[in-house]
Amino acid sequence: MHPKRWTNEIAEIEERGLRRRLRYRAAAQIDLSTNDYLGLASHPKVVEAAIHATREYGVGATASRLLGGNLRVHHELEREIADFKSAEAALVFSSGYAANVGLLSTICEGEDAIFCDRLNHASLIDGARMSKAKLYIYPHRDVEALEEKLKRNGESRHRWIITDGVFSMDGTLAPLPELIELGREYHASVIIDDAHGTAVLGPEGRGSLAHFGLGTHNVVQMGTLSKALGSQGGFVAGSQLLIDLLVQKARSFIYSTGLAVPAAAAATTAIRVARDSRSLRARLQEHCDGLRIELRRQGWEVIGSAPAPMLGVVIPDIERMFAVADHLESSGIRVAAVRPPTVPADSSRLRIAPSAALSDEEIGRVVTAFADVLD
Repeated sequence: MHPKRWTNEIAEIEERGLRRRLRYRAAAQIDLSTNDYLGLASHPKVVEAAIHATREYGVGATASRLLGGNLRVHHELEREIADFKSAEAALVFSSGYAANVGLLSTICEGEDAIFCDRLNHASLIDGARMSKAKLYIYPHRDVEALEEKLKRNGESRHRWIITDGVFSMDGTLAPLPELIELGREYHASVIIDDAHGTAVLGPEGRGSLAHFGLGTHNVVQMGTLSKALGSQGGFVAGSQLLIDLLVQKARSFIYSTGLAVPAAAAATTAIRVARDSRSLRARLQEHCDGLRIELRRQGWEVIGSAPAPMLGVVIPDIERMFAVADHLESSGIRVAAVRPPTVPADSSRLRIAPSAALSDEEIGRVVTAFADVLD
């Protein structure tokens, strides 16, 4: 079955230069395209934890956790996450997408209102749309615009402000102190997708809230195990009552096989390693700061600011952006080429995420390769 409209749709995407393709990742390259910010995906302790758990339990959980796939490794991971995020409890999902969709479609109901940053991750936006709540989009990081929308929509039963902690395509942080203050003033709860802040920001890598020195009252934290923690899966951390409700009603949890055993065990160990890895976080920041300074000096338009673990080189012309990415790859350097609709129109960019595992020499090679492109 191949409807003609599929062919036409793909042809239109191709004509606009927006066709997505799966590309193999070469292990020998300097890889700046992943989210393995601390290099924990290949950390010896993390790898050994996955191997040990696999030998004990096998590879898969083999069933949803409510039917028979609920294992000790899952509970150990959830206890570790709850302590890490200063929450009463946590629940692990099969992915960050599943966590956000399950969370928002469960707790946001018909008489509620959701206030969503325009550049939030797709999983937050999709979860908000799947809920029955009224959805309001406010301009990126625009606190005044958000407050105006809160003022105008005071009849809702409950209000939710949802935001990324770190915006992964812009390398910027959400204005969490201001958002939480608005939550207090307008009786709104705050939901933070801290996928790219977890293990990177704040004391012990506890995340965006800890970075700003903020408490967890009236805040729900979501995060992933697949970024700086180097494993796979997602989680929600909050009150015990919230977690109990998600176990009862979150369809993306109830009807999914439990998180794979090696991923759960690896993530538990990765959290412990991350909490003790202040030097890795410092090295990551040095790499980001160094690249930002040097690439701007060369004349590139670079977005992103400390302490976000990524930056972007904006190249609005899509063909030119891919040409630059190809040139870098021919030099043994892989970057992520990102174009609309993932980012706004006319803001295509090379997303650069330097791992703490890279050496100063490798970062120097990246700087040289960008200079060669200009030459």
